[in-house]
Amino acid sequence: MKIGFLGTGLMGLPMAQKLLEANHIVTAYNRTQSKLEPLQKAGAKIANSPLEAIQNSECLILMLTNAEAIQNVLLSDSSKAELSGRTVIQMGTISPTESKEIRDEVVACGGEYLEAPVLGSIPQVKSGSLIVMVGASPEQYEKWSGLLKIFSSEPLHIGTVGKGAAIKLAMNQLIGSLTTAFALSLGLIIREGIDVEMFMQIVRDSALYAPTFDKKLQRMLDKNYENPNFPAKHLLKDTNIFINAAESVGLDVSLQEGVRQVLEKTIELGLSDLDYSALFSAVISSAVEE
Repeated sequence: MKIGFLGTGLMGLPMAQKLLEANHIVTAYNRTQSKLEPLQKAGAKIANSPLEAIQNSECLILMLTNAEAIQNVLLSDSSKAELSGRTVIQMGTISPTESKEIRDEVVACGGEYLEAPVLGSIPQVKSGSLIVMVGASPEQYEKWSGLLKIFSSEPLHIGTVGKGAAIKLAMNQLIGSLTTAFALSLGLIIREGIDVEMFMQIVRDSALYAPTFDKKLQRMLDKNYENPNFPAKHLLKDTNIFINAAESVGLDVSLQEGVRQVLEKTIELGLSDLDYSALFSAVISSAVEE
């Protein structure tokens, strides 16, 4: 299949590579052209503009930063004119309302739209074990699940457009809240001089344990946040989207407001491009170092 891949950042790059490995014809576009070099070497065609990628594709996969980027890349006047008869699969993190608005614009142009945001990071892309959450009609799910199985053995049909976006936001809210809560507890353990491994054993033996705690523990202890699979700035972006979406349906977002403050402090510390576990440094930065 001829696939246009728009947005080849941290997750988009390996996802486009998976499509090439599955023998699809990929035309890739990214605003920063240097990020396309690995794909070009792997056999992808490189588009100099979104329009070029759209014109050379039957299906478009979006892994763009946010809804604004989608508007600029996919829904500019020149791009919209080429969407008729093409399918758009939105796989980034945006709000349910944004996803439905983009769907309406694509459909008005004569195209087809579904959402399939993913949970997981680069290792899961490479192993084809992402969790793919599809918002689409049953017919669309049936038609496109074969393609989505490149990324997941069992793409999940969540419901109509907007439902996949909502569950993705709900999961990313847990990433921020769980990691911040763990960082705070770990900070207290360290400041009180308690053996960290004893604390971790108690956590692991309790109903409170989440595997992400062990995944982030050593990074936090070493303050080694290099080589991120999910940078702190992206978690802040998704936290902002979640807060807006949750407020729009009448939910109390006090907890996430606190998480947002911690992430904003993380960015202020110059850690925006590092792994989101860097929020640990924000949590403990006001404390006196040992």
